[in-house]
Amino acid sequence: MFRMEHTRVAGPVVFCLAASMLPQGASATEGYFALGYSPAARGVAGAGVAYSQDAMSGAINPASVATVGRELSFGFQTFSPSRGYTGTGTGFIVAGEVNSGKEFFPVPNAAYNLPLSNGAVVNFAAYGNGGMNTSYPDVTNSTAFCMGGTGVYCGGEAGVDLTQLFVSVTYAQKMGRFSYGIAPTLAVQAFEAKGLVAFSSMSVDSTALSNNGLDFSYGLGLRLGMQYELSDQLTLGIAAQTKFDMSEFDDYAGLFEGGGDFDIPASVTIGLAYEPRADLVFLFDYQKIFYSDVPAVGNAADAGQLGADGGAGFGWEDVEVIRLGAEWKSSPEMTWRVGYAHATNPIGSEDVTFGILAPGVVEDHFSFGGSRQINARDRIDFSISYVPENTVSGPIPVANGGGTAELEMNQLSASIGWTRSF
Repeated sequence: MFRMEHTRVAGPVVFCLAASMLPQGASATEGYFALGYSPAARGVAGAGVAYSQDAMSGAINPASVATVGRELSFGFQTFSPSRGYTGTGTGFIVAGEVNSGKEFFPVPNAAYNLPLSNGAVVNFAAYGNGGMNTSYPDVTNSTAFCMGGTGVYCGGEAGVDLTQLFVSVTYAQKMGRFSYGIAPTLAVQAFEAKGLVAFSSMSVDSTALSNNGLDFSYGLGLRLGMQYELSDQLTLGIAAQTKFDMSEFDDYAGLFEGGGDFDIPASVTIGLAYEPRADLVFLFDYQKIFYSDVPAVGNAADAGQLGADGGAGFGWEDVEVIRLGAEWKSSPEMTWRVGYAHATNPIGSEDVTFGILAPGVVEDHFSFGGSRQINARDRIDFSISYVPENTVSGPIPVANGGGTAELEMNQLSASIGWTRSF
């Protein structure tokens, strides 16, 4: 059973941190989903569906926290994406090299794991699921299509800012070699778009297309997971996330398909953890994110009017991710981690016009990190991730003046966290 002092700690910790996350936006790594949700997880490139690291492990697989014990974990990431495009002979889109500003984003996370008297655990967690951001300056636009306007799309400063926050309560239990977890999850989205007035003729409601400030969307989803110890050295893990049916962005009903509908896609992950000896573990994960099932994201740019049922979207394809990680405990005080992930690119050459707003084209991710045990109860986690530049080139439709655009993005992030065991 719960004890009152436990809930007094968990509730304020998680929800105060949750409130602090909302104003920030960022471009995440696998499409717009985050690479990992804690410093320890990022150290192995987000791998670990079959492994338990800490109280934040439930963000990867709800079953992972069944064996963690009572623990409180905080983390903080500084995320720095560099993104932009190079246009040649474009119509209403600025030609030349244009880079987005706002290159640093704070991303916190927190989790509290509480064992129950029946051998199960309940876990509270708050973390950023992902996001995307571009902030293009009000540059000179000399193309005839602009008719005197300025900025990337003739509407001054341009870009989008999307943040997704997850707050979950997980119930998990281990029974013999089998562990399971179920996590009802509240999602909160914040979104803003600027400088898109040039698309007014393509929208069912030009008053709800751009420059309407920050709008919010809410919804519920379910995350499920299991782990099974195939042997003393090999563990199988499977986790899945349902599609989140979110409330509509009313202030952007003329931008997103279905009158402002922007759901969060489903995903599934399967993987293995192999421990050849007590101080070493190797991780392998495969994940698929179903972006194409969310019309606002997956519909083609020429599917119809913006904001209409079945209308235009960003044209994103599903993303598949392979993650490899290793963790080595070099001493009782020190653990080291390394990881690599490869994600397929969701943006095709035919979708670069809208892709300028969300150039999530990166593919390869390299990470390094570790943990330092500073006393019997407290541990410091850290990690660094690097994503080299990737580009996608394609034509600008003749209806938008023609030309070409090459999208580019690279990323760098650093994370640090504190974990206390009780």
